[in-house]
Order: sequence, then structure tokens, then C-alpha cells
Amino acid sequence: MNTTVCDLASKQCQPCEGGVPPLSSGEISALLQQINGWQLHDKHISKTYTFKNYYQTMAFVNAVAWISHREDHHPDMLAGYSQCVVTYSTHAIGGLSENDFICAAKIDQLFSI
Repeated sequence: MNTTVCDLASKQCQPCEGGVPPLSSGEISALLQQINGWQLHDKHISKTYTFKNYYQTMAFVNAVAWISHREDHHPDMLAGYSQCVVTYSTHAIGGLSENDFICAAKIDQLFSI
């Protein structure tokens, strides 16, 4: 099945308490192609978003927090004056799950509104 970014963004995260393997490198490669600008770093994915000012950066951080709350899947975020680095990994399985890519697609979708 060829999933698109819209397909990923329309999915809901599934609870993950461990006991399932992380995604394979092939699965990661296929999903990574569907989210623009995200970088793979060992067992996590990250993307840096840039903004004009602190207010826009904090509005973005709050929007990501809302998405994270609704999906019950939370990233690490490093925010500064005009940028925010968002990092996803599924800690319960020690690697990446589809949930990481679903949330990445939902965050990217903020910019298409």
C-alpha cells in the first residue's frame, strides 16, 4: 500500500507500551519519504522549524503540544527565539514506530492550513 502524507496525517496513533519491535530500516525509509524535511538520526527522527519571531515559535510549540495530547504521543522539543527542533522516537520500544511518522505528518500539516 502506498501511503501519502495525507494518509499518515489522517491516522490515529495506537497505544504502544512495548512488546512490539521497532520499525525495520525498510519501513523507516518508506515512511521517511512521505514526510518532508525530517531527518533520521539512529533511533529518532527530527526536523527544525523556523519562524519570524518568538511569538510564532511559541504558537507552534503550543499547537504541537495540542497534537501530542490528542495523539498521546509526545516529542522532545527544543525551542528558541525563532526556531523549534521537534524530535520523535517511541521510547517504549527503543526505536521508531508508525506513531512517530503519524505525528510528524500532522505537524507538517499545520503549515498547509
